[in-house]
Amino acid sequence: MSAFVFPVLFTLFVWWFSTGAILYLTGLPRWTFKWSMAGATGLLVAALWGLAATRNLTSVAGAYCAFTCAVLVWAWQEVAFLLGYVTGPRRVPAAHGARGLKLFWQALQTLLHHEAALIVLAVAVWLCAGTGSNAVGWWTYLILWTMRASAKLNVFLGVRNLNEDFLPAHLKYLQTYFVRRPMNLLFPFAVSASTAVATVLWAAAAADGASAFTVAGLTFAAGLLSLAVLEHWFLVLPLPAEALWRWGLSSREPTGLSTDLPALPAQPVSVPPVRH
Repeated sequence: MSAFVFPVLFTLFVWWFSTGAILYLTGLPRWTFKWSMAGATGLLVAALWGLAATRNLTSVAGAYCAFTCAVLVWAWQEVAFLLGYVTGPRRVPAAHGARGLKLFWQALQTLLHHEAALIVLAVAVWLCAGTGSNAVGWWTYLILWTMRASAKLNVFLGVRNLNEDFLPAHLKYLQTYFVRRPMNLLFPFAVSASTAVATVLWAAAAADGASAFTVAGLTFAAGLLSLAVLEHWFLVLPLPAEALWRWGLSSREPTGLSTDLPALPAQPVSVPPVRH
């Protein structure tokens, strides 16, 4: 039983704590951003080294290390995005009246550099761990990447809860690209497919004869995917998901934007409301 319980508890803790820590760091005053980015970059280098060092380590410890390192790699791009360093060439609200493909193109421009960074990091993780005997890190990153892409599309197409409180003040313009509606047509397909894959992973982890390394690795993957499905449900159910990370949101600046970072190009400063 411990072969399942400990990886599940570890996955839950990493998911909850890492999300809260990132929210807390990205809500601090802007003069701290360079230090947070430097720290995240140091952890990124260490994580890539860890993935390379454990690429052929097929032990329970190797699975834990690879999983943790992949999460740290993912955390770097989250920090870089939420701090505003790696976003996209467009850093202003959506044009008034933009709809359909025009709105999609504008939304994509706000994320182009971020999406490019995700691809570069994916290549780095693959080179470090994807072809080794221990591919836990690669599958961890792939799950995070796929499910985040699904969440972005669902938020763009329309969901009930847009979690605007998770955006720091300097990224509030992004909420003008969100659409609020009870649900969209992509949501049931995304959740159903993800749930089916998670079920297969849980079954494989529980299969007779699986090694301790295999059980740990599959449990990490199944647990992470299950939590991603839960996050998708948070988008449409009337639940206060922010309550889970209230401590992380406690650092948000209550008023205004500080000017400690270089100013963005002159653009309209008003932020239109979320689209309905």
